[in-house]
Amino acid sequence: MIERMYQALKPSRSEFVNVRHLRYHVRHWGSPSAGEPPLVLVHGWMDVAASWQFMVDVLRTDRWIIAPDWRGFGLTKASDPAPDSYWFPDYLADLDALLDHYVQDQPVDLVGHSMGGNVAMLYSGVRPLRIRRLVNLEGFGLPETRPAQAPERYAKWMDEVKALHQGGMALKTYDSPEGVARRLMKTNPRLGADQAAWLARHWAAPNARSQWEILGDPAHKIVSAHLYQVEEALAIYRRITAPVLSVTASDDSLSQWWKGQFTLAQYKERLKAVPVLQNAVISDAGHMLHHDQPSQLAQLIEEFLARPF
Repeated sequence: MIERMYQALKPSRSEFVNVRHLRYHVRHWGSPSAGEPPLVLVHGWMDVAASWQFMVDVLRTDRWIIAPDWRGFGLTKASDPAPDSYWFPDYLADLDALLDHYVQDQPVDLVGHSMGGNVAMLYSGVRPLRIRRLVNLEGFGLPETRPAQAPERYAKWMDEVKALHQGGMALKTYDSPEGVARRLMKTNPRLGADQAAWLARHWAAPNARSQWEILGDPAHKIVSAHLYQVEEALAIYRRITAPVLSVTASDDSLSQWWKGQFTLAQYKERLKAVPVLQNAVISDAGHMLHHDQPSQLAQLIEEFLARPF
C-alpha cells in the first residue's frame, strides 16, 4: 500500500461552465489581476487538469491560472449520447469558447502539454491575437502521411468504432486508488510514490461496482479518420505571432514511440516555420516532464513569460 500522499501547496478550486453543449470542468489557481494576463494550462491525452498541480506549486508568482479538463477527460464528461470518436478541431473550438467565457478579448499566456501542446500550436496560429506567449511541452504533432494511406486509415477507423461498440476498447479498471498509483509509477518510473498517490485520485474514480476507472472516454483511443497533414500544420505555424518556447525532455519520446517513423530532428525542422521561437530541454525527464522536473520547468516557463520580445 502507498501510505504517503503529496500535499498540494496551492490547492485548486473547481467550477463547471457550459461550453458547446458540454459541462466543462475547469480548475483555477489564484485570482484575476489587472497587472498580468491569465496563464492557461491545457493537458495532454489521457491526462487531467490536476496533473499540473506539481508545477503550479513551485511557481514563484501567484497569478491567475485556468486549466480545463478536455472533453471526455477528467470531470468533463462526454456528450450524451457519448461519441464513438473525437474530432481534433473540437479542442480548438472548446478552447476558443473557454477564452470567450473567462477573458473575452484579453490575450493569454498558453501552455500545452503533448496533445494539449498540439492544440495550443494550432490555436495560436488560427487565433494569433488571443495569445501573448506560447509554451509547447512535447506537442510534436504526428508523422507525415501520404494520400495513399487514406483508404487504410478509413477502414481502421471504422473497425475501431465497431470494436468500441462491442466493448473491445474499454479501459482497464483497478481495485483501489493504490492500484492506479502503481500503474502511474509503472508508466513513469520517475513519478514519486506520494505524487502517484495524490494523482491517482484525480486521474481515476470509483464506479458503481467500486472499481476505479480512469477518467477518460475509451473513444479517445480510436484513430482519427483523417490523415495528419504536415503542410496544413506548417501553414498554421507560420501565422503564430506570439513568441513560442518549445520544451522537450532529455528522454527522446519520439524515438520510443515511432521507431524512426518520426524523429526529433524532423520535429525541430517543422518548428522552423514558427516566426519567433526559443528551444529548451529539461534534463533528467521523460514525456511527463511537468511531473518529473516541476521546479526546473516552472523556472524555465516563468523566465520565458517575463522576457521582453
